[in-house]
Amino acid sequence: MNSTEDLIADFQFLFSPEERFRYLIDLGRELPAMDNSLKTEETRIHGCQSGVWIKSELRESAPPTIHFNADSDSQLVKGLVAIVMHLTNDKPPHEIIETDVKAVFEQLNLEHHLSPNRKNGLNAMVKRVKEIATGYQSTLGEAS
Repeated sequence: MNSTEDLIADFQFLFSPEERFRYLIDLGRELPAMDNSLKTEETRIHGCQSGVWIKSELRESAPPTIHFNADSDSQLVKGLVAIVMHLTNDKPPHEIIETDVKAVFEQLNLEHHLSPNRKNGLNAMVKRVKEIATGYQSTLGEAS
């Protein structure tokens, strides 16, 4: 996936919900594989109807960044995971916390095509990623 602007531009050329969902599934296929041993109750995102798992690690770079590994057992949801990962992966905690994922999804014109259960799952995913970032930020002693 390229920049967020490129992602938004790609979605602007897709007019029907079916085209958007097909593209979303394609994005999910590009998500790096997650080892099944990482799919535990601890990494599972509660609030998602489909199975979604997110594992994180702090990378000691300058500045420190958070690397996420994520997966879903649903092709469509895996596409949503891919977008969330695109927006948050390998960034410093404060950038992840400040990222307005909901605004990007509105620009992608996906929000109103998602079922209430998928919206709840997406919100749970974003909430968990931000909680992880907040935890690392506290550990690092960064100001919010």
